[in-house]
Amino acid sequence: MAPDASAALAVRDKVQQFLNAAVTGNLDLLKNLAGQLDEGKDLAKTVADIKDANKRGALHFAAREGKTEVCKYLLEELKLDVDTKDEDGETALIHAARQGHTDTAKYLLDSGANPAIASDLGATALHHSAGLGDIELLRYLISKGADVNSQSEAGTPLIWAAGHGQQDAVKVLLEHHANPNSENDDSITPLLSSVAAGSLPCLELLIQAGAKVNISAGGATPLHIAADIGSPEILQLLLKAGADPNITDEDGLKPIQVAAARGNRSAVEILFPLTSKLETIPKWTVDGILEYMQSETSRQQEQARNLKELNVPKDSTSPKQELPEVVTPEAKKKAAEAKSRGDDAFKTKDYNMAIDAYTQAIDMDPTDGTLFSNRSLCWMRLGQPEYALADAKACRALKPDWAKACYREGAALRLLQKFDEAANSFYEGVRLDPENQALVDAFREAVEAGRKFHGADKRKS
Repeated sequence: MAPDASAALAVRDKVQQFLNAAVTGNLDLLKNLAGQLDEGKDLAKTVADIKDANKRGALHFAAREGKTEVCKYLLEELKLDVDTKDEDGETALIHAARQGHTDTAKYLLDSGANPAIASDLGATALHHSAGLGDIELLRYLISKGADVNSQSEAGTPLIWAAGHGQQDAVKVLLEHHANPNSENDDSITPLLSSVAAGSLPCLELLIQAGAKVNISAGGATPLHIAADIGSPEILQLLLKAGADPNITDEDGLKPIQVAAARGNRSAVEILFPLTSKLETIPKWTVDGILEYMQSETSRQQEQARNLKELNVPKDSTSPKQELPEVVTPEAKKKAAEAKSRGDDAFKTKDYNMAIDAYTQAIDMDPTDGTLFSNRSLCWMRLGQPEYALADAKACRALKPDWAKACYREGAALRLLQKFDEAANSFYEGVRLDPENQALVDAFREAVEAGRKFHGADKRKS
């Protein structure tokens, strides 16, 4: 190996050891390696410039792992910028808050960290502490001026708290005048989130605070969601608060029909005396509604199966996986032009325009997996993880050996709080590209988030 290459490898190894020392909290080793890498030049600047592929430095890693002593050295002795951002726009404070490291987060705030700084997805430390139910940090952030109504792609901190069933966090936020009727881009409110989470305590607090019960998101009201879940207590609380049982969803169904289709008898019994008779249902009784709706559900499922069978090629020797269609050179050229427009729009953060351009490119060349990857990222930036996941899966189907496709899929699943599935996707990416530190870090974070998420579920139960 050439001397220059050997020296470069040695430096890269020391950089990795340095960042690992921040992760493990080995302050003596971190200082020793910092001195070796600096070689007497400018220690603070050298340390500030040491970052991984995601632009995360020692401060980010130390905060993420709750290594407060390392943070103190970096901030008090080296005077590093406490609000430096990584590639996702996340500060050390956001990393600490997301992992539930309360003491570290409080130290960073005392060291001047700005609680108003949000990641590229709009999430602040307050969002994360609300979602985790970290009341101590939640109160401390508010005392430092954090905005209780700050918006992220997934809504306000109150939506995060309600969606995770964190009743104490909901209470604290409402005490500090959080808007109980705030909405995200999909019209989701805190009340809708609490119903979807099946959290009766959060729902009670929100109703007391004046949350509207007859709102709609995705064509469904809170009563439809409760009917689908089949929670008698939540249904009764919504009805007592004035929820209208005769509002229809986007499919033209009343809550009682949704409950009956699911076979939720107790929900049907609660809604029956309050629901206006439907002439389409022959027997307007509890049993009659259940029988009719379940029969309708079975009929629709049978129609779907028949339609699927009609679309299956009769030749049993046909390959199961469709071959990519042939794309003409002219179509590829037009697709490249549309992709270029999408790239330009993405750089200016006009994600809607970028999506339009990538969609045009996909229409002309549906065999290019990178187009789906790019559009998936745009959906993520717009806070639409379902669409992002669909595009990521399409990308993986086209490019099964591409590690970035695994990363896209994992990122979407993580935002959907499907942490176990996200960890699997990231792990598959690591297997394809073991040297990809971004994937390694994402895998570790997904595993840790899943552990804490399931731990919270157990505590609630």
